[in-house]
Amino acid sequence: MADTYDLYRRAARLPAGRRLFSVAFARKAPYFRTVRPQVRDVRPHHAELVVRKRKAVENHLGTVHAIAVCNGLEAAMGLLAEATTPPGRRWIPKGMEVSYRAKSSTDLLCVAETDPEDWAEVGDVPVRVRALRTDGTVVVDGTITVYVSERPAR
Repeated sequence: MADTYDLYRRAARLPAGRRLFSVAFARKAPYFRTVRPQVRDVRPHHAELVVRKRKAVENHLGTVHAIAVCNGLEAAMGLLAEATTPPGRRWIPKGMEVSYRAKSSTDLLCVAETDPEDWAEVGDVPVRVRALRTDGTVVVDGTITVYVSERPAR
């Protein structure tokens, strides 16, 4: 069975492939479906997706709800981890620490990034995440820690 990153690379070459991949990816985890991530880019150490500002993810202030932003950031982190985790290893989220910097008043670009040396050993890997408004303002930033371990032999 093809892995997530391989599926993305194959889909991205097709007309509307990123859109189809985004729908399939959101179905993989029901909580991703709530924010309807639109995947823009996936490669080792980098992933980007858009969370559209729409009524279903707004809070009482009319901005994107903080938890919806975090769901978008976690989705971006998951795509990065799928594209980056070395063969023979696996990953699982361990924790998230974020700061809210500004109102989430537009669609949001969710970005996840790491450095190659972060993946050299098993253990905790800090994934830098940030969500940006359409004007480039960072509305949320932080770190999602993933735990990387050896995949058990079958």
